Amino acid sequence: MRLIAIGRARKGPEQELFERYAKRLRPALDLTELADGHGAPAEIKRREAKALLGSLPADAWVVALDQAGEQPDSLRLATLLESWLGLSRPVCFVIGGAEGLDEEVIRRADRTLSLGTLTWPHMLARAMLAEQLYRARAIAAGHPYHRAGRP
Repeated sequence: MRLIAIGRARKGPEQELFERYAKRLRPALDLTELADGHGAPAEIKRREAKALLGSLPADAWVVALDQAGEQPDSLRLATLLESWLGLSRPVCFVIGGAEGLDEEVIRRADRTLSLGTLTWPHMLARAMLAEQLYRARAIAAGHPYHRAGRP
């Protein structure tokens, strides 16, 4: 699995949290960081889209993180992730920059997911995604990491 994200992380708690979960994941979650775009908002989104799309393998199964995306619960994400991993295609998650994802990236995506309607710092969104992917894999493996049935 691969996460392609706009912005370069600095050492700090968000990066440490991302690394904690990314290291535990199987298959591994590799991170590709791309430079932030510069200019007017539309130009930033266009430049970042070009970089994101250029970083994707041609046959990738692309999951874009977007506020308007599907908001599955953890059990549903586990089911989705298992089906994506079974496709024998590289599974790539994409996170845009401060301006969000360009429509071209959304159109290329096979799925869009949302971490909720609240606004999250991009570096924290990376950590949250890694944790949810780890949780999904644990659920699929029957591990008691997930507390199903809690009120």
